[in-house]
Amino acid sequence: MGFSRYVEVGRVVLINHGPDAGKLATVIDIVDQNKCLVDGPEEITGVSRQVVSYKRIALTDLKANVQRNARAKSLKAAWKEGGILDKWEGSSWAKKLDAKKKRASLSDFDRFKVMVAKKQKSRIIAQKIKELKA
Repeated sequence: MGFSRYVEVGRVVLINHGPDAGKLATVIDIVDQNKCLVDGPEEITGVSRQVVSYKRIALTDLKANVQRNARAKSLKAAWKEGGILDKWEGSSWAKKLDAKKKRASLSDFDRFKVMVAKKQKSRIIAQKIKELKA
């Protein structure tokens, strides 16, 4: 089983460290074996054009159809044409990050309500299983 995600121009990445952590960006150019130039586009994702280390990004399966060193305008058009933001929001990775963020923002009482709901659910499931066995 080989690699299927390569660092290439147009690859959509998730920045996982630094001030733009949790935001999507697109690889615009490859600087060297340790760094690449990424751009949001800034109007859509909030990431400005910058050089980022490979250690700070995670490659996604998404790829925008852009040329090397593409301008912000053509990058934005490629994102709209490819429906990249919609594809990302539909992916399980994005849904998992969303759920994680939602869980982190719960208050103590919200966590208590979740615990009670889980107990009720497991009690109902146990009852149904007991009925099926009998």
